[in-house]
Amino acid sequence: MSTKKTNLITYDPAGVFLDETGVSPAELQALAPRLEAARREVLEVDLRLLAEGVVPKEKEKDPLDAAFLELPENILAEYQADQRNSELGQILTTARRLQNAVDRVVVLGIGGSYMGARALMEACCDPYFNELSRGDRGSRPRMYFEGNNVDNDASQGLLKLLGNGRLAEKVEDRWAIVVISKSGTTLETAVALRQFLAALKQSVGGDAGKLAPLVVPVTGTSGKLFNLVKALGCPDIFRVPDGVGGRFSVLSAVGLLPAAVLGLNVVTLLEGAAAMNEHFRTAPPGENAVLDYVGAGHLLEDKCGATIRVLNVWSKALESVGLWYDQLLAESLGKQRPGKKYLGATPLTTVNTRDLHSRAQQHQQGRPDKLFTNLIVDSWRCDPLPVGHSDLDQDSLNDLAAKTLPDIMSAAIQGTNEAYHSDGRPTADLHLPQVNEFYLGQLFQMLMLATVVEGRLIGINPYGQPGVEFYKKNMNRILGRR
Repeated sequence: MSTKKTNLITYDPAGVFLDETGVSPAELQALAPRLEAARREVLEVDLRLLAEGVVPKEKEKDPLDAAFLELPENILAEYQADQRNSELGQILTTARRLQNAVDRVVVLGIGGSYMGARALMEACCDPYFNELSRGDRGSRPRMYFEGNNVDNDASQGLLKLLGNGRLAEKVEDRWAIVVISKSGTTLETAVALRQFLAALKQSVGGDAGKLAPLVVPVTGTSGKLFNLVKALGCPDIFRVPDGVGGRFSVLSAVGLLPAAVLGLNVVTLLEGAAAMNEHFRTAPPGENAVLDYVGAGHLLEDKCGATIRVLNVWSKALESVGLWYDQLLAESLGKQRPGKKYLGATPLTTVNTRDLHSRAQQHQQGRPDKLFTNLIVDSWRCDPLPVGHSDLDQDSLNDLAAKTLPDIMSAAIQGTNEAYHSDGRPTADLHLPQVNEFYLGQLFQMLMLATVVEGRLIGINPYGQPGVEFYKKNMNRILGRR
């Protein structure tokens, strides 16, 4: 791993320690032995059991998908040993091929199969990336996400945008499919693939030889999707790694392939995740962003009934990161223990200052059942945009003419924290030095690590999603399918 980038994202729980919460720094310090025990279980026990393939009875209920933890280092090591033939090398080769061949890519997937890729696109690409010309995009394809719903009009709208099967004669009209599903049995994605595959086939004049290279799957080594793409003759098939659950797969081919197609630096993304792993393994409680994040959330939930975790995202670019985290936390910790004891905080993402105008009243003076974590960007990608001076000062803004949007954002963050604290509402600050691949890799890995550590801390297996299976079975039964 590169040693040039040593800066880390930081977590500050100072705003949690309020008289109204009754939570003190000493209590967080007292939780340290339990946090360290949970860390050891994640780092030593879970990884050992996964490697041995022998899972004890107390961990049998859900799969032990702990392989996400070592994935960044493993992928980087393989790439450094053989850049051309490694999995990452093949991903980069396929990404370049698609960049040269098409102007649009449709990513089909649901849940963790698409949410990480969408978060990376919105965070790291230009805010209106899909609206830019091919030249302004550096010949990187526009990207769209479907197969995550069964919305008739949304699907029809995207098919219309893609030409409704019209013959694609030039690169600006050509498009491709990246389909992501480990089993291929998820109905939403399977239906979308059938529909979009039919349109793609028409766009190449029914030529099977032209169709196959334009479909790139990320799937398991067997199953319905694997069988389908083998029948199509797709030249590039990437795998969902064993021991990595869908919502923990963003740093596998599931997220890396779409990111590479967009031209993002996926090596730096993995280096960021590896840096967070090293921090998690070595830093003690009180200096460890993962453990302190878990400890503050656990204390607020246990002592104050703060069962709602609000991620206040202070950048529109990070909204989909928040939505990715929502599904990670909800599916991992929202579970039932024996004796009908229900666990798991409810996650909620808000984008500020936008959502202050719809949520702040409730959050500041509504039920005191929330912990607010501010996800703050310290340095913006673009030059600061000043308010500016105007001869038309009816809006009385000339006194702010020299102030910039980052200045106003900083004032809003400080003012909101002060307002919440005045009503006894706990806040914590999670700082990203910048929004780029290195810090996004850190953030993804930190939140995944925090989720599994909290699961071990409260005594549940954070892997698997048994509740989701019921809706799938019921839907198939109602549709008359076995």
